[in-house]
Amino acid sequence: MVVSDRQAVLKIAVPVPQQRGEVLIYDYLAGPAIGAPVGSIVQIPLGTRHVWGLVMDASDTSQLAAEKLKPVVMLADVPPLDAQTLKFLKQVSRWTLAPFGSVMRLLLNTPEALLPPPEQPVFTLPEFPLADVRLTPQRQRVCDFLKMVPPLSATEIARETGVSSGVITAMHKSGLLDKQMAVRGNRAPTLSPEQLKQARKSFTLSDEQQQVADAIAAKGDEQFSVHLLDGVTGSGKTEVYFDSVARVAATGRQVLILLPEIALTRAWQDRFEKRFGFRPALWHSSVTNAKRRTLWRQVAEGQPLIVAGARSALFLPFSKLGLIIVDEEHDASYKQEDMTAYQARDMALLRAKISDIPILLASATPSLESWVNAGAARQDEAGHKDWHQHILSSRFGQASLPEVKLVDMRLSRPPRGHWLSPDLQEALKATLEAGQQSLLFLNRRGYAPVTLCSSCGHRLACHQCDSLLVTHRLAGRVQCHFCGISQPLSQQCPACEEADSLRAVGPGVERLEEEVRMLFPDAGIAILSSDTVRSASDAEAFFKAVETGETDIIIGTQMAAKGHDFPQLTLVGVVDADLGIGGGDLRAAERTYQLLWQVAGRSGRAKQKGRALIQTFQPTHPVLDALSKMHLDNPVAARDQFMQAEADARQAAAMPPFGRLAALILSSRDLSLLEAAVEGLAAACPAYHGVDVFGPAPAPLSRIRGAHRIRFLVRAEKTVALQKIITEWLDKVRLPGQVRVVCDIDPYSFL
Repeated sequence: MVVSDRQAVLKIAVPVPQQRGEVLIYDYLAGPAIGAPVGSIVQIPLGTRHVWGLVMDASDTSQLAAEKLKPVVMLADVPPLDAQTLKFLKQVSRWTLAPFGSVMRLLLNTPEALLPPPEQPVFTLPEFPLADVRLTPQRQRVCDFLKMVPPLSATEIARETGVSSGVITAMHKSGLLDKQMAVRGNRAPTLSPEQLKQARKSFTLSDEQQQVADAIAAKGDEQFSVHLLDGVTGSGKTEVYFDSVARVAATGRQVLILLPEIALTRAWQDRFEKRFGFRPALWHSSVTNAKRRTLWRQVAEGQPLIVAGARSALFLPFSKLGLIIVDEEHDASYKQEDMTAYQARDMALLRAKISDIPILLASATPSLESWVNAGAARQDEAGHKDWHQHILSSRFGQASLPEVKLVDMRLSRPPRGHWLSPDLQEALKATLEAGQQSLLFLNRRGYAPVTLCSSCGHRLACHQCDSLLVTHRLAGRVQCHFCGISQPLSQQCPACEEADSLRAVGPGVERLEEEVRMLFPDAGIAILSSDTVRSASDAEAFFKAVETGETDIIIGTQMAAKGHDFPQLTLVGVVDADLGIGGGDLRAAERTYQLLWQVAGRSGRAKQKGRALIQTFQPTHPVLDALSKMHLDNPVAARDQFMQAEADARQAAAMPPFGRLAALILSSRDLSLLEAAVEGLAAACPAYHGVDVFGPAPAPLSRIRGAHRIRFLVRAEKTVALQKIITEWLDKVRLPGQVRVVCDIDPYSFL
């Protein structure tokens, strides 16, 4: 058969959630995408809809066979993904056992960016302006303004010059302005290499910071290396990694900085702008669609950007990535648990490895995984090692670590129905009188975690979940913190219908605020939680009130531990340090230590000495004992003593990071169907040396959103090919469509 009788065919990965860890590929006629290289993004017909897919290969077929294939609809208006990005997507799919189609969606989550960008009319001065034309003051302002700026839309010109849009339109009709079409959307700012080099020279680092920055630079930027930037709170880790950002960005490569709680990082953005003269490109859920579209395209085009974002920024189509920073690398928010379950820190390490670039992990309280990896790193045959630990043991400038005191609540009890001990009340009073600020930390949202009837004992519970409803008096509702349902607050018991019988049990931050207002009625008090600070604008207003001194006492949940710098804050009070220590979570002690260390570290960030009072009923617990040594001359050594004890316990139990875990959670609204599916999966349970399967058993939270949940927990030695074993196990059993199975490799939540 002659070549003209052959048809070009593209093998395209489709975003369909099937085939765990494998790429599902369909054949399509190339059509308008003929000659499209591997990595090209194309739109294809799939069933009754059009979806975006990835070109994975190309071939040809006979005219007869081609008649059975559908043609590609269109080629995306963006460059093809490079080989490193494609490899990264495949590896994420194989590691997490998520369908490749689901991982594709993490990257193709901005479909507007794949189409030609929209255009809008913009105006500029004509090359040959009209002579001898008398201008009104308004028109003169417009002309003077346009001499200094690039072409802008009528709305932008009107806003900057204080005239109406009609003035701009009239000037165009009169020949005073030229109109042309230009791409709409603000492009993220970039700096020239010389500007970045100059910005780096302007950095003022302490001797200790400079030594660390030089040590990181000495390892080079052209190969994979991991740098654990391990510094106490306030030691200037951000300034150190800014040095690396400036150095790498000056070479024209892209930089990614991952941050937790991106909407609450105004202070971080201010520090960035102070160093570089502009704000980084932001990527998170609150960014507008227009800005996301523009930034996605800029990244794909290889423009030299510095991108700061939440964990989803890891899946942007970087084509010239030169450095990854993971700030607060221990933070639990880097774990994605819905849909595709992945740990962003670990996947960032994977992306850096594939791209052969350095990655910096920064934290005052490193995760046990990173701490062990950095300490256990060994040189290879050529004398190289991938992991390097850099310690900053002192705070920047004249600041010192806070003095930590444990308040034994068995000896210093507050009055019944109150939550602040006499010691903490006295400390709050003294801090207010000194004109300084305080932070009270309680990691519990709302007014009270339990509401029960004093007549019949009924507890308000979610009808969809195996959880209690939380009272939120500020919103006037009770809410489920798992499925999100809420209902108006009522004083009548739904079980016995007794009026005024419902009683709040236990404190949340709202109830704590109530107590503080009774004690200090003249103080400025504000709550920092996801219920009160929901957006970047809320955060702006909150932090402005703190900076101006309008707020005297902050009452915060874990949001208060997210790296904020409060210069006038000298007292931290932890209301219930025992809250996170118990339970069946293997990381409970580690997380509690990290959280309380970070919270205590908010105090004494400037020249003023800080202190932290930690209320506990377990003052001899290893976590609390380690925290009490925070202010010693060598706090890192005291912390490492706790970390080593935690590591020894994990190693003895063959738990991560010395062993591997995977959770298989089956869920269905039909309990009998679910139990039958679980029974079939249990019968096919794998039997391998070095592999233990626990369960099946009801998940600790056995019902969410009306779906019943049963869990298998798999523990394996590190050398075991865990993903392969789980894949083979699941392939043995045909589960009904009404039963959903979620595989979570390296689970962080055990609910």
